[in-house]
Amino acid sequence: MLLQNRTATIYGAGGSLGAAVARALAREGARLVLSGHQLDPVERVAAAIRAAGGDAQAARVDALDRDAVDAHVDGIVRRHGALDISFNAIGLQDVQDIPLVDMPLEDFLRPIRIAMQSQFITATAAGRHMKAQGSGVILSLTATPGGTGYPNVGGFGPACCAIESLSRNLASELGPHGVRVVNLRSAGSPDSRVFREAIEQGGDRAAEFIDKLRDDTMLKALSATDDIANAAVFLASDMAARITGVTLDVTCGTTSALNYKIAPVAFVQPGR
Repeated sequence: MLLQNRTATIYGAGGSLGAAVARALAREGARLVLSGHQLDPVERVAAAIRAAGGDAQAARVDALDRDAVDAHVDGIVRRHGALDISFNAIGLQDVQDIPLVDMPLEDFLRPIRIAMQSQFITATAAGRHMKAQGSGVILSLTATPGGTGYPNVGGFGPACCAIESLSRNLASELGPHGVRVVNLRSAGSPDSRVFREAIEQGGDRAAEFIDKLRDDTMLKALSATDDIANAAVFLASDMAARITGVTLDVTCGTTSALNYKIAPVAFVQPGR
C-alpha cells in the first residue's frame, strides 16, 4: 500500500471530493482523521471507510477557526505521533453566473476571504508540525479559473488563483525542511453532489450545460471524483517525492470556455 502507516487529515471530508479523497487514501493504508463544519456527513464517510476495513475517525472542526484547527492538529500529532498528509477541500460559498460588473461586493469577496483564511490556517498548522518532523504533504484544491480567464465565476476565480499562489509560496518555504505542498486543479466532476443536484433541478438544460463543459476539454471528458482522488493519492505518496510547488492539472485539458459562456457581440463603429 502506498500510504501504509501514514496519518492524514481532511477538512471538508463530508463533501463529494473530500469523501472521495478520504476513501482513496484509506484504500492505500492511511489512517484518517476527517473533519467538517457539520459532524453528521463526516461521520457517515468515516463509518463507511471503517466498514470497508479502513481506519477513520470523524471530528467537528471549523476550518476558519485558527484555535480550533491548531488544537485539532496538535491532537492528531499527540495521538498518532505525526501528521503526514493534510488536505483542505471545504466549500467557498461562491456565487456564480453573474457578470463581475453586476455582482455585489460581498458576493465577490466571500469566496476569496474563506479560501485565504481557511487555507492559510490549515496549511500553516500542518506545516509547523511537518517542518519539525522533516516530512509531510499539504494538498489543496482549485478549479479551471485558477489557470485561465474564465467568465461569470465571480470571486471563485480569484480565490482559485490565490490558493494556487499560497500553495507555491508555502512550498518554497517548507521545501528545505522536507515538506511538499501541491495543489490539484479540477474542472468539475459530473458525479459530484453539486453536479448531481444541478441535473436534478435543471433537467435537460443542466445536462446540456455539462455536455458543453465536456466539449470544452481537450480529451472531451470530465474527471470523476475518483480521478481527482487518485491524483491526490499519487501526490501524497513517495511516487511523487520530487513534486512540489506546482498545480497538478486534472481538468482533461479545459480551455477558456468562451465558446459557451459568453455570447459574441457584434461590433458597431462609434457614430454609426
